[in-house]
Amino acid sequence: MSKHITHWIGGRQVANVDSAPRRGDIFDPATGKVTGQVDFAAIADVDAAVSAAVGAFSGWRNASLAKRTTVLFNFRELLNARKDELAAIIVAEHGKVHSDALGEIARGQEVVEYACGIPQLLKGGFTEQASTGVDVYSIRQALGPVAIISPFNFPAMVPMWFFPIAVAAGNTVILKPSEKDPSAANFIAELWKEAGLPDGVFNVVHGDKVAVDRLLEHPDVKSVSFVGSTPIARYVYETGTRYGKRVQALGGAKNHMLVLPDSDLDLAADSAINAGFGAAGERCMAVSVLVAVDPIGDELVEKIKQRMATLKVGPGCNGESDMGPLVTGVHRDKVTSYLESGVADGAELAVDGRKHPIADADKHGEPTADGFWLGPTLFDHVKPGMSVYNDEIFGPVLSVVRVSSYEEGLELINSNPYGNGTAIFTNDGGAARRFQNEVEVGMVGINVPIPVPVAYYSFGGWKASLFGDSHAYGADGVQFFTRGKAITSRWLDPSHGGLNLGFPTNA
Repeated sequence: MSKHITHWIGGRQVANVDSAPRRGDIFDPATGKVTGQVDFAAIADVDAAVSAAVGAFSGWRNASLAKRTTVLFNFRELLNARKDELAAIIVAEHGKVHSDALGEIARGQEVVEYACGIPQLLKGGFTEQASTGVDVYSIRQALGPVAIISPFNFPAMVPMWFFPIAVAAGNTVILKPSEKDPSAANFIAELWKEAGLPDGVFNVVHGDKVAVDRLLEHPDVKSVSFVGSTPIARYVYETGTRYGKRVQALGGAKNHMLVLPDSDLDLAADSAINAGFGAAGERCMAVSVLVAVDPIGDELVEKIKQRMATLKVGPGCNGESDMGPLVTGVHRDKVTSYLESGVADGAELAVDGRKHPIADADKHGEPTADGFWLGPTLFDHVKPGMSVYNDEIFGPVLSVVRVSSYEEGLELINSNPYGNGTAIFTNDGGAARRFQNEVEVGMVGINVPIPVPVAYYSFGGWKASLFGDSHAYGADGVQFFTRGKAITSRWLDPSHGGLNLGFPTNA
């Protein structure tokens, strides 16, 4: 073990206050080997991070917008210059291929660039002479210390959905990343310091439920942003709001891709592969259910099977792999268990990912047989009620459901408890327009399989995929990380005045 990851508090690495701290192992998913350990925060560690954020808040919220944007632009340039280093860290701890890691950094960088426009985003309104001699105007101000609790699947991008806007708006941040791939958060913290961000504005605490619960309970934490599974999102939302916090909690997904008979089947098959197996399916926007409107089912499944056979599965660092391993052995085993339960429920295992060839050595010649591997898997003739349909598997498992009509496919999607993302593939503009209007899902793609909005829109689903009223980044993000204040002002002419005890009216 060569790495020891600990907290970043007040602009520096800080070890646990406990002389015998709890720690977790960090794995290289491609080899299955332990490559380091990460400290798990005790309550006192979380309190220290919050204290640092509280101490830095006054100075940072009172910094000019010019100062804040200078720091943001500096951070953007540093991130661009060192993105390959950050991508390599993600590959080593998450397992995704290098190009995919660069892609998540690029999408996160979009939010940084959006936040660089904070002077425009925070402009308020002004009404002169609302009443005689009275002006009314609005401003938006920072909340204070805010917490971000992020998942393992995007250790750079998901935190960047939140902290650029939070920091730009004048807040201070406590980030609690996943303990499975913690190093990216510390790397980002170091970039912020180099960019000129004052100490204490951006802090990182590592750990598990102890850290999460303390952030949810701490009286000085003003808001919580979370991305993860639906059960935990519900817990975070209910607990955080009970303690009086503003909470946005993005939950799980079961994203459906509806393919109509008039669609380009080659495009649909390519898109199903890209959206179903990228990052080994460990994406909240991954397509996990393909809804084929017959009579195209057989032809589409055959095209998908042909493409699946060409995928290269191996270590993410070798530059040749299309898909890497899953993040941990425990998660791999959980995903693999669905292959057995799907067959037991009556689905057809059209492609068994356990039989997919895996590269046996990375570019350093190290064996990978003990890595957390599962190749792309395809189920056909899946029906609602089966575990592979009902559950968010979060792995490289694609299920095909056959339906007889657009209406049946739409009803299937709308009946699902999740409502994160969906897509329709068709060459019929009328059908596409009808779908975008009728489907009960928060993010919709038309011939686009992963409809993640650009940074100046907002990310978030419906139903059990979102708890709270606020989506991530975009205009919703600015609203979430600020609170409005309306000011009514009158500067009296010295020649006027006098007493008037009546109720003021808008004369």
